[in-house]
Amino acid sequence: MRSRSALSFLQPIETRDRGVAVLDALADMITRSEIEIGDRLPSETSLATRLGVGRSTIREALNRWEGAGIIRRRRGSGTFLTARVQSTDGIVPTLVKLGGEALLRLIEVRRALENAVVQKAAINATVSQCEEISSTYEVLMATVEARQPWHKADDEFHGAIYAASGNPMFGQILRRFEEALERSPESPFGQVDFALTSFPLHKGLCEGVINKDPEKATKAINAILDVVESEIKRIINQKPRH
Repeated sequence: MRSRSALSFLQPIETRDRGVAVLDALADMITRSEIEIGDRLPSETSLATRLGVGRSTIREALNRWEGAGIIRRRRGSGTFLTARVQSTDGIVPTLVKLGGEALLRLIEVRRALENAVVQKAAINATVSQCEEISSTYEVLMATVEARQPWHKADDEFHGAIYAASGNPMFGQILRRFEEALERSPESPFGQVDFALTSFPLHKGLCEGVINKDPEKATKAINAILDVVESEIKRIINQKPRH
């Protein structure tokens, strides 16, 4: 079985930052042993033994992968690979690369949902909801221009649009996706300057909704997601500087 032979590609880990090292080792193991999507990974116990770490360290690493949609656990059956994994060349850390790839999968889902939600918001938004959208937009842009952490202001702006759609399920689903892929301030995807060029496009989104123009709102949200997607791809595929 591939899962058993895969263990031969692992060596004990000797580093203080074991969580990241485990993810690097697992990605390398999957690449070298040619484990494919749908194959079962070695058990947590065997991985922990082979790498010389505790099961809790392995479990934490696999939890990250499960949250990113890379693996799926089946009770009583094991852990199975659900997305392609490739080890990195050391230029981009494995954790960053896999996190970026998970975000790209999230954007694909978000695009379908966001297109629907902004169209409904542009049709259904009340006067008070339009005022809230406009107000949160002004706060967001002031925050971005001041080079301050903008994630909360961004959430409030988009949350106002979700509320205006008339279907609270949109906001609940999209927020759960974001929570599953929570980005730390240390992550390149959590930095203040991440995808800054997408923010001027928020004006079109704001105007499209409050002016009852679904086409303009849809065009704006797709342009925003295009910028974010391009920035993620740039980060995870960046080349070394000479």
